[in-house]
Amino acid sequence: MNITPGPLLGKIESPADLRNLSKEQLHEVSEELRQFIIDVVSVHGGHFAASLGVVELSVALHYVFNTPYDQLVWDVGHQAYGHKILTGRRDVFHTNRKYHGISGFPKRDESLYDTFGVGHSSTSISAALGMAMASKYKGEADRQHIAVIGDGAMTAGMAFEALNHAGVANANVLIILNDNCMSIDPNVGALKEYLTDITTSPTYNKLRDDVWNLLGKLPVGKRFTRDMASKLEAGLKGVVSSSSNLFESLKLRYFGPIDGHNIVKLVDTLQDLKDIPGPKLLHIVTTKGKGYALAEKDQTTWHAPGLFDKITGEIFRKPQEKPQPPKYQDVFGHTIIELAEQNNTIMGITPAMPSGSSLKFMMEKMPDRAFDVGICEQHAVTLSAGLATQGMRVFCNIYSSFMQRAYDQALHDVAIQKLPVVFCLDRAGLVGEDGPTHHGAYDIAYMRCVPNVIISSPMNEEELRNLMYTSQLPSQELPFVIRYPRGQGVMPDWKQPFKEIKIGTGRKLRSGKDIAILSLGHPGNFVTEACKELIADGLQPAHYDMRFVKPLDEALLHEIFSEFSNVITVEDAAITGGFGSAILEFMAQHGYKANVRMLGIPDRIVEHGKPEELHRECGYDAAGIAAAARKMLKEKITVTAI
Repeated sequence: MNITPGPLLGKIESPADLRNLSKEQLHEVSEELRQFIIDVVSVHGGHFAASLGVVELSVALHYVFNTPYDQLVWDVGHQAYGHKILTGRRDVFHTNRKYHGISGFPKRDESLYDTFGVGHSSTSISAALGMAMASKYKGEADRQHIAVIGDGAMTAGMAFEALNHAGVANANVLIILNDNCMSIDPNVGALKEYLTDITTSPTYNKLRDDVWNLLGKLPVGKRFTRDMASKLEAGLKGVVSSSSNLFESLKLRYFGPIDGHNIVKLVDTLQDLKDIPGPKLLHIVTTKGKGYALAEKDQTTWHAPGLFDKITGEIFRKPQEKPQPPKYQDVFGHTIIELAEQNNTIMGITPAMPSGSSLKFMMEKMPDRAFDVGICEQHAVTLSAGLATQGMRVFCNIYSSFMQRAYDQALHDVAIQKLPVVFCLDRAGLVGEDGPTHHGAYDIAYMRCVPNVIISSPMNEEELRNLMYTSQLPSQELPFVIRYPRGQGVMPDWKQPFKEIKIGTGRKLRSGKDIAILSLGHPGNFVTEACKELIADGLQPAHYDMRFVKPLDEALLHEIFSEFSNVITVEDAAITGGFGSAILEFMAQHGYKANVRMLGIPDRIVEHGKPEELHRECGYDAAGIAAAARKMLKEKITVTAI
């Protein structure tokens, strides 16, 4: 579908074209940009509400600053669609997040205007500060460095660390705090309440406006006006609220709050701030989903709604002729409530993903036992450890790629102390359109080397329930990892009675004699389909669902390597250091010789696309597994693990 931009937007091939327009035309550009995002995302999908909320800011930044010489860093990147459209990617924007299309996030090798690759939150201030310090060292005094960060991302410890350094680095950096009270879910914590106090204080805002209006009329020099403004504003902040100088106390010049949808005010303010050297923070107030009423009203649903009718707001769902299996996240969300009703020591923790992880169900039903701690993965893990020391059974639900951010805490605070925290790693494996920053590729490798940790992965929803049940039994006294993928499972009738699974045991799903295929987790379903293909070819594959990568089922492995000389391992994770590597280590330890082929995520960065496209590219979809088995049996190349 060909989507035509508005007349002004259609002439903007780069920010240089934008800067040729008058300030009075920027409102129309903003409206056209907002409509173009709505038109494209409704037809082609993608993140939605976040970019609508910063349309005016995107226009103002590229209008005022000399990008890409002036360096602009977007935090997370969900909100960077307007930025991409204004920086030469308008005509390919429809390929956003599609296989071999442009990335859904800023990406350095995609454009000079994407100064820093992002995907995980709270990195922008550190990155922009690093750029600013480098420019200062090189003598580039005229170069500007801007970090755009949301109030949700500002809750992360890394953001506070960067603020603490920025205040004393004396580098030319501007931090724009985009305050909309939302990340994917509503923001939580004391910082959110503090910002609300500032933005809603009628006394402070009236005093601030009166001061600036008065100063604008004074017939005095610019320098005197600026100094006077700083002193007066600092004074009125102190009068209104004893806590309202948080940023000033970190030696950051604070400006705002201002309306982030008033394009003229934004442009005027940014032009003034260009002349003020050193670290400074501009606080703008925006509405996530601005300009699309349904997105403004329900910002969580419209964070990334999929395809929809832009007129009616109907979100398109595929018609289903029969009952569908649930998403793994929902199985977790409902199962933890069942378990918590039986075990009053169970608690749930998630860092800012109550909807994505489905812990929201427990938060609604048991608000004193389930908590969203904000974008604070490190805190989430050590908080869980603290709870565990007091006899609580904590299910700490973190996306696999976010768990990387709390690795030290998992090792130092949980594993060394042998605390029975249950890590439910959602979005394990290749997640699809979010791409390399979100693929849960590395959790097996980075957790497998840690002592005292049990690592498991369910092949289906029933197995997920049973692993969760097993992990909270009194006899289970070690950290317990359960990794499962994004998206639907395979069992419409998934709610079966709980059964304990003996730690470190796999299961034989199919007997055979030609080749043994060992799977871990959901890819076992791909193996099931591959076996059907191989059987049709006259081959007899055996299939083993190993369930645990640590500890391995050594009894089952001895059986396998005593019977088979051809073995394939399949995992939805990095091959290097992963499940297949663990099997090779077992072979080497026990002196087995076999033809072994490891299938999984290769040792390279896998880009974005639909999960099925990426599984096919990496060679471990059903067709890839069957092809590997055929080739292996044909070649019969001996591989010895040493």
